[in-house]
Amino acid sequence: MAKAVVLLSGGLDSATVLAIARHQGFECHALTCLYGQRHGLEVEAARQVARSLDAAEHLVIRVDLGAIGGSALTDWQIHVPDGPAQQGVPITYVPARNTVLLALALAWAEAIGAFDIFIGVHAVDAGGYPDCRQAFIQAFEDLANVATAAAVQGLGRFRIHAPLINMTKAQIIRKGLELGVDYRLTRSCYRPDPKGRSCGRCLACRVRLDAFAELGLEDGIPYTHDHAGS
Repeated sequence: MAKAVVLLSGGLDSATVLAIARHQGFECHALTCLYGQRHGLEVEAARQVARSLDAAEHLVIRVDLGAIGGSALTDWQIHVPDGPAQQGVPITYVPARNTVLLALALAWAEAIGAFDIFIGVHAVDAGGYPDCRQAFIQAFEDLANVATAAAVQGLGRFRIHAPLINMTKAQIIRKGLELGVDYRLTRSCYRPDPKGRSCGRCLACRVRLDAFAELGLEDGIPYTHDHAGS
């Protein structure tokens, strides 16, 4: 069975991607990064998702992008705005985050002899994030195949899989449900409360709630008491 490294944040998208990779027959090695985000709820969610979808291994790495700042997700001095998305690149964009995450995934893939890397980016509801575009994915794949000893020595060619890139959030949820994803284990909120409840107002929450509503479904995760949909 071929190995694959799957970037697993603990959110809805990455859980779906893990299910897709498993469905395609890969032995899945899940990678979660503590990059200095506002809360650690995603990491516990990622652990539960990895277990529920039978990941062969789950590695958690700490890289402090919070020391760099420049994003509302890593700098407590920057306010996380309510949704919907504004024009341009949103303040919740973390500088070069997906480049860093894919570089870590590439390093682990080369170390374990995997040539397939899965990431849950999608461009349709991405809100202007530059590192969620097909051009970025292709550029990183090209880089991977000139930057690694495994590729240069002809041991294999790295492939960056972004199976959600042209899907809406509702389409992603529908696909995950078909593959048995339990979305109650996932978390998406940019600013959960101390009890771990999602705010229901940030961009991530709004996109998620709207997608479940589009499908005629209720989101099974806890929201704050002042959220009308809770």
